[in-house]
Amino acid sequence: MWNNFLTVGQQVLILFALVLVGYILGKKKIITDKGGKVCSDLALLIATPCVIIKSFQREYSTQLLYELLIALVVAFGLHIVAIVITHIVYRRDTPTTRVYRASTVLSNAGFMGLPLQQAVLGDQGVMYGATYVVAMSVTMWSYGLLIMDKSNGKVPVRKMVFSPGVIGLVVGLLLFVCRISLPEIIFTPVQHLGNLNTPLPMLFAGYYLSKVNMRQALKKGSDYGALAMRLLVVPAISIVLMYVCGIRGVMLLSMAVASTAPTAVAVAMFADRYHQDAETSINLVALSTLFSVVTMPTILAVVQVFA
Repeated sequence: MWNNFLTVGQQVLILFALVLVGYILGKKKIITDKGGKVCSDLALLIATPCVIIKSFQREYSTQLLYELLIALVVAFGLHIVAIVITHIVYRRDTPTTRVYRASTVLSNAGFMGLPLQQAVLGDQGVMYGATYVVAMSVTMWSYGLLIMDKSNGKVPVRKMVFSPGVIGLVVGLLLFVCRISLPEIIFTPVQHLGNLNTPLPMLFAGYYLSKVNMRQALKKGSDYGALAMRLLVVPAISIVLMYVCGIRGVMLLSMAVASTAPTAVAVAMFADRYHQDAETSINLVALSTLFSVVTMPTILAVVQVFA
């Protein structure tokens, strides 16, 4: 297990080195608010769909298609489990508990998960990871919005259906099922743009951390329970449930990576926009990103032993 930890830990440290660069650039004002938004938009709207489409450029296999459908069911199932757990743990309905619920259910599976899946598991890991990103996107624009925007109560179906992760999965899956190989003149640009899915999200994460008072965030002891829920409790329960249900191999590892990802930045965006506990949401995003450098490789190394 120690060798597994070192292997995964090395990949996480490489990613965190990019986060550190973004942090320094943010502190030095080289990356500004506008630049940070550009990094985020490029990663979300361009790089993420491209890396998903690229991962589907492989020889068609009925078995793999069947496994992808299972992965999609598993991904939605894990989000439902997380929702149930949060409503058991956080019974009171306050601006802070709404943030706790959202931070536990919604992970940064696209920004933090896909780069690690690519580094450790390759394209097949990204394929399974894409199903989790789709489930997370749908959950974010349904459950996430409903608990954070108490004045509306409507689900923006268009945003769910046309989210970048869903588009990337649908396009990639169609190419895979129809056995269409992209010509070199198209595949190469897609590949290059997909490669941006590692540095851009990490730079943005570092820039985001540079805007947070980490000393003050670390002093807020009441948030540590929510951090444990996001980084340890829900991933552990998810992994055990998958194992009991017979999920093994690359699918189990890929889903484990996705489930251990830190809190989604969207939680802070929703909290600020809909007047929930914005300070707590920012602390949870920052601290979960910081602590995930330890929790993600540790959990993944353990899972690799019996995957």
